[in-house]
Amino acid sequence: MGFLDALMGNASEVDLGKLAAELSPILGDNEELQLAYKMVRDLFVFTSKRLILIDKQGVTGKKVSYHSIPYKAIVHFQVETAGTFDMDAELKLWISGQHEPLVKELKRGTDVVGIQKTIARYALG
Repeated sequence: MGFLDALMGNASEVDLGKLAAELSPILGDNEELQLAYKMVRDLFVFTSKRLILIDKQGVTGKKVSYHSIPYKAIVHFQVETAGTFDMDAELKLWISGQHEPLVKELKRGTDVVGIQKTIARYALG
């Protein structure tokens, strides 16, 4: 990923080998990393069992929020691509037991098709 892409927030795929060591303490038995996208410091991590949204906070990024969403809890989802005048795409996930969707903004250039395809593969079976 180029420096300009990082500043603009464009998502790029992450090397799973490097990420595996970092996430091994939080992965369950028989849970494997499948695909990951990085947006500046935040990550969308698709495992064989769940979607993990990783939000690195603060100036140093030492404070980290891990939001785990089992695929079976995703009731439905929506991906809105960027338009001519709208620079950002958007991902909305409706999670069982919650009225409002979880909304994540995706910058222009993000592989929204890849993200949608991966969610569909795991959430729909």
